[in-house]
Amino acid sequence: MSERIIRIVAAVIRDKQGKVLMVRKRGAAVWQQPGGKRDPGDSDDLHTLARELHEELGCVMRREGARWLGRFSAPAANEFGYVVEAEVYEVTVDGPFVARAEIEAMCWVDPVMPGGLSIAQLSRESILPLVAGVAS
Repeated sequence: MSERIIRIVAAVIRDKQGKVLMVRKRGAAVWQQPGGKRDPGDSDDLHTLARELHEELGCVMRREGARWLGRFSAPAANEFGYVVEAEVYEVTVDGPFVARAEIEAMCWVDPVMPGGLSIAQLSRESILPLVAGVAS
């Protein structure tokens, strides 16, 4: 059986203390990076990310300074039997942040010590460890 893949673009957004923004979708138990799937009209990854961040959090992403961190994959947190493959970018945004669309909650997490939060495997095993080792 071939893997069923969900391709997304995800954001690493940091605050002044180096904490990383995590979101939880409505009805989901786990926290993850903000972002989402590409729409047919999206011209590139950064267009997708800017659109998703505005739709989900009401913030405005700055394209300048966006830095590609890599492509990562893991079992999808909310779609059983699927693998999520994410193009991950560290970006700067202008707030304020407001949980909207399918986002139920958001929080800032220390990537070195994320605490007892239930975090999606992709973020927990790939993204947060990478970010924890990157100087801000």
